[in-house]
Order: sequence, then C-alpha cells, then structure tokens
Amino acid sequence: MIKKIALACSMIFTVGCTLSAQTVTSKPLTIGEVRTIKSKTLNEDRTLNIYLPQGFDKTKSYPVIYLLDGSMNEDFIHVTGLIQFFNLMYSMPETIVVGVANIDRKRDYTFHTDLKDLQKDYPTTGHSDKFIEFLEKELKPYMESQFKTTDKYLFGQSLGGLLATEILLKKPEMFNNYFIISPSLWWDNESLLKQAPQLLSKSPDTKKFVYVSVGKGEHQIMIKEAETFYNILKKTGKKNWTLEYKMMETDNHATILHRSLYEGLVKMFPYQEPK
Repeated sequence: MIKKIALACSMIFTVGCTLSAQTVTSKPLTIGEVRTIKSKTLNEDRTLNIYLPQGFDKTKSYPVIYLLDGSMNEDFIHVTGLIQFFNLMYSMPETIVVGVANIDRKRDYTFHTDLKDLQKDYPTTGHSDKFIEFLEKELKPYMESQFKTTDKYLFGQSLGGLLATEILLKKPEMFNNYFIISPSLWWDNESLLKQAPQLLSKSPDTKKFVYVSVGKGEHQIMIKEAETFYNILKKTGKKNWTLEYKMMETDNHATILHRSLYEGLVKMFPYQEPK
C-alpha cells in the first residue's frame, strides 16, 4: 500500500512539473482596426470598425462595404465573417468592410415626418439628411484617402434599409451596389415609396447592383412594401441595373440579415468549381 501511494504521488508530481514547464504565449487576434473620425456635419465623434482582408496590402485596391448598424455588438463581426467566407469559397475579391457604429440610429436613418405618433415614438427623428451628408462628404472621402478603393457597397436593414433606399433614390451614385434588407418603407406613411417612381426617373442608367429582400415571417405591410419597391425598380427599365429580389421563406425581421446577405452575395459571386 505504501508503495502504491508513493507511486501515485510520484505521478502527480511529474505531471505537475510537466504542466508548469509549459510555455504559453498569447497575442491579440486582429482582423482590422477601430478608428474614430470627428464629424463636423454631425458635430460628434463616430467610431469606425474596419475589417481588412488577411494579407492586406496598402498598395492594392479593394472594394469597400459600408455597413450600417456596424457596431461590434451589432452586425460587424458576423458580416465580416461572411465576406471572408465568400472570398475563400466563392468568387468575391478581397474586400474591406467599414462598420459605422451607431449612436442614435432613429435619428440618423429617418427623414423628417409631420406625423405626431412617429414624432412621439421617435423623439430624435428626422436627420437622415445630415447622416447622408456625413457618409458622402466625410466618411467616403476619408476611406478613399486611407485606402485604394474600387467598388462601393451599402448594406442596410430595417431603418438601415430605409436609409439605403433613400440614398439609392436621391443620391444613387454614392454607391455601386445596394443591399436593402427588410426596409422600413412604412415610415411617414410610405412617402418615400410614393416618391420612388419620380426620383428613379432622374437616376442615371449607370452600372449598379440592387438587391432587395424581406422575410416571409415579417409583417404583411413590410412584405407588400418590399415587393412594391422591387416592382417599381423593374418598371424603370434601366438596362445597366441588375435587380434581384428574394423572399426569405424561413426568416423574420430578427433573423433575416445574415442569411439574406448570403443569398444576395451568391447572386453577385456565384460558386465556381476549382480548375
């Protein structure tokens, strides 16, 4: 018995020595940068979460995705993972993602309304014009001064989808590719939707990709509005606009974004068998 105890103690001592002798090193897992830009237009600092492709080369040119709701605790991490996957497995080129972190999305993503109930529910509402100016005159020029860029994408869902729609209709040349997911076109009694045909008639017919989607599990009004908007886009007859619409059969407003972006990116970058 004494020998067994001594052997057990010897084994414990040996394992302990082995563990204590191991050298463990660690370093940060870095996929990009966090930067702060001081906006004169918005009169505040804005946080930018910037994903850089693996092996990023500052001498190369990259497409840039401008991601609304791009805070770290919102959509930045899972969307950048999706972009990395499409570069790895599909035909998508290496792409930079800039996630614009939120301060007050109800203020930034909605235009003015005179409807009293919306003013009550959204007391800071109605300043999308300022946020669009920030994107156009501050953020985009900043990114283009820091990185060599090619195509520009805009990703937006819900109120972010409303903002993306407003930009497409009023300042379409700001971006080449628009991913508009579950847009809140109910805002202000669908006033933007009602203006869409007239606004689109003024848009230049330059190359563009526009993807609109909505979830089957969403409110019927939102489904109807997304379908109506897509049909309005089709009726413009712009030959250089590639239009896609996707009804996400198993998704609702909370679950739609990731899977819908996947479906939209597949349309742009279909899978190609390795040669």
